[in-house]
Amino acid sequence: YGVLKMKSQNLQITNTSTGLLSNSDDDKDTRNRKKPTEKEIQSWMVSYLAELLSVEADEIDITVPFSYYGLDSVVAIGLIGDLEGWLGRELDPTLMYDYPTTETLVHHLNLFLQEQS
Repeated sequence: YGVLKMKSQNLQITNTSTGLLSNSDDDKDTRNRKKPTEKEIQSWMVSYLAELLSVEADEIDITVPFSYYGLDSVVAIGLIGDLEGWLGRELDPTLMYDYPTTETLVHHLNLFLQEQS
């Protein structure tokens, strides 16, 4: 698959051992947001990838590595930036390399969000 477009390029490079950045006190309103379920996170990711690749959502296999779809580091940073906005959490831009499939990334994000409850 060829990547035709990116949604955005939110670039914030910070590293933590969890892959997720801590929230500051001025993020209180986003921490009080209803946390999405694992299924909702997966649905968001699949929809995002389908739109990005100009394919139908059912053509996205959550067990296939992102690299199969031709996603490079620039796209990865854009996707993580958009995911940050949707979740209301700052994320490490290397998460797609640490969790190289939709399935593993979604599972990781879900566990992190549960720990924040």
